[in-house]
Amino acid sequence: MKLKSLLLCCVWLCIAVLNLSSGVAAKRPHIVFVTGDHEYSSEGTMPLLAAALEKHYGFQTTVLKAFPDENAEDNIPGLEALAQADVAVFFLRWRQLPKEQVEHIRRYLNSGRPVVAFRTTTHAFNYPKGHPLEVWNAFAPDYLGGPPGWGGGHYHYGHRSTTEVTVMPAAADDPLLRGVERTFQVPSWLYHVLPNYPPKDAKLLLMGRALNPEKKNAVENPVAWTWTNKVGGRVFMTTLGHPGDFQVESFQRLVVNGIHWAVGKPVPKKWPGKIDINVPYHGIRKTAEKK
Repeated sequence: MKLKSLLLCCVWLCIAVLNLSSGVAAKRPHIVFVTGDHEYSSEGTMPLLAAALEKHYGFQTTVLKAFPDENAEDNIPGLEALAQADVAVFFLRWRQLPKEQVEHIRRYLNSGRPVVAFRTTTHAFNYPKGHPLEVWNAFAPDYLGGPPGWGGGHYHYGHRSTTEVTVMPAAADDPLLRGVERTFQVPSWLYHVLPNYPPKDAKLLLMGRALNPEKKNAVENPVAWTWTNKVGGRVFMTTLGHPGDFQVESFQRLVVNGIHWAVGKPVPKKWPGKIDINVPYHGIRKTAEKK
C-alpha cells in the first residue's frame, strides 16, 4: 500500500513538473509596437507585421497608435503596456508627448530591455527650445545608436531617390540576415548618418546607396545595425521604413529576424512566405516639413 502511494505521488509530481514546464515554454514573448510618425504609414504597416508575428511565430502583440490619428503629436494612449513588454518596437516622428506618457517610454528604455526602431525614430521627439522635455529630442545616440534628432549631419538624399541595399561582407554569415538577398532595392530615400553614427561598437548589417540622389555628394550609408545601448539593451535599428519597403520580402525577413534576435529567440529557419503588407505612402497630411 505504501509503495502504491509512493508511486502515485511520483506520478502526480511528474505531471506537476510537466505542467509547470509547459507553462514556462508556452509563455509568448510580448511585443509592444509604439507608432506615430506623420508620414510613413506606420499606423498601417505595424498592425500587419504584428498579425504575422502572432500567426506564424507565436508572439503576443500590442499595437499603440497616436490618437485620434498619426498627426496627433501629443497623445499615444496605452503606453503603460510597455511595463509588460519583452521587446518594444518604435516607429515615431516628432512627438510632443506629455510627461506622464514619456515616463512610460523612459522606464522601458532604462530597464535595459530590447529595442527595435525604424527610420524617423531617430527624431522621435520635437519639443520646443526650453521645454522641460527638450532633452528627449536627442535621445537616439544613447538608446538607438543613431543621430541626435534631425538636422546637422542628419539628412536625406531627396524624395525622388530610392535606395539600393547591400549586405555588409562582414555580416554575410550572421543569422540575422538569413533569407535576406545580398542586394535589393527599396523605395526609402537614403538617410545620411555618417560619420558619427552608428557607433563604432555597433555591428553594421546593411549598407545603402542612393539611386538618383538629389545631392551630388551622396555617399553610401549604413541602413541597419545591431548594438548594445548605454543601459545594456539590445538594439536593432534600421533607417528604412517607407511603407513600400515592407512590400519587399528581403526587408520583411530582416525585420522578422531582427525582432527574434532582439528578444533573444533563434532566428527562424523556415519562412512561411511573403507577408501581405500593401499599405500606401500617404506623406505628411498637414503643414509639417517632410523629412
